[in-house]
Amino acid sequence: MNTSLFFLALFEIILSIVVTVIVVYISFGILKKLFFKNQEVESSNMAFTIFMSGIIISLGLILSEILPSITNVVRLSVRQQESIDFMTVAKYSGLYLIIGFIMSLFINTAVFVLFSFLTKGVNEFKEIQQNNLAVSIMVVALLLSITLISKDSIALLISSLVPYPEVMNFL
Repeated sequence: MNTSLFFLALFEIILSIVVTVIVVYISFGILKKLFFKNQEVESSNMAFTIFMSGIIISLGLILSEILPSITNVVRLSVRQQESIDFMTVAKYSGLYLIIGFIMSLFINTAVFVLFSFLTKGVNEFKEIQQNNLAVSIMVVALLLSITLISKDSIALLISSLVPYPEVMNFL
């Protein structure tokens, strides 16, 4: 058994779980404070539950594209002759997560603007607060569609920032 690979994989699993829980917790708190102060998950508002589920799935899709870049930095720090210190790994990881979080906010904002543009006179937040399932499902479908379309571009942006070692070009 390759023990270094085993411990690296174990570290990546733990890192993925911890980062995902933290980002979802922060995002849920921000969204709840900004738009849904009086709504509770355990309430009978199914539209709110569907909406929050869509946000969490969207965040999960974006994080699934960011976490491989973070683990690549960790792998590079383990394998390079010139060791990369913990602070550098933390700096790159934080940068990737901030970019992912900003992109998530941007996608969510774009969905709300697009939905408002498509449905003049409908306040999606008020409709979701009033348990309008149709509006909630439409917003979530639009959110997931835009997230699925843009997640590969976000992954490309993040991977362009990974500090790969310099390679000589012999051509």
